[in-house]
Parts: sequence; C-alpha cells; structure tokens
Amino acid sequence: MAANSRDGTEPRREELTASEAGAKALQHLGELVSSSPLGVTSVEPAEDGWLVEVEVLEERRIPSSSDILAIYRVELDLDGELLAYRRLSQYARGKAGAGNGNGNGVS
Repeated sequence: MAANSRDGTEPRREELTASEAGAKALQHLGELVSSSPLGVTSVEPAEDGWLVEVEVLEERRIPSSSDILAIYRVELDLDGELLAYRRLSQYARGKAGAGNGNGNGVS
C-alpha cells in the first residue's frame, strides 16, 4: 500500500466483516475442493484475520440421510485472502453428533 503523503503512515483499509469473511471462505474452498460447500457453520475473528468453518457435501448417497459431510476450517487474512485450510471432521448426515472434530467420523 502507498504511504499517506500527509503523515507518512499507511492509509487505513476497510476491515472485512464477518459476513464478508464467510463469503470469501466459501469462495476459496469451492475453488480448492472437488466437493460442494453447503454453508458457513461458524465465523470468528482471529489475531490476524478470520477463522471460518464450512460444511461440505463430500459424497452424495441414496438416501440423502446417508450423505457424507465434512467440516473444513478456513483461515483468512484481514483482506480475505486464503492463508490455510483443513478438514476437521467427516461424518454421515444421519449420524447425530458425528461431527466431533477428530477427522474420522465415518466408519
């Protein structure tokens, strides 16, 4: 960023809102995984950006109650650029409490 000519500091940038961070996370994850992001399950501010959790349809099955879903954590910087992502858990849609964050909820 260019310095502000009056006082030598960088101009203040617009901060990303939680809603914008969620939308950016969906966009980034959609470009990286071959599965379909379903929606944002959580957004929280982090020291240097945002942590966003996104539910993804990993495998469509019949009946749909046995679909395989996953939760991904997406880390964004303050500008909404992707820093990192990883799958936290994977589980069958019909299994109550299966999304426990251990990464192996599917048997």
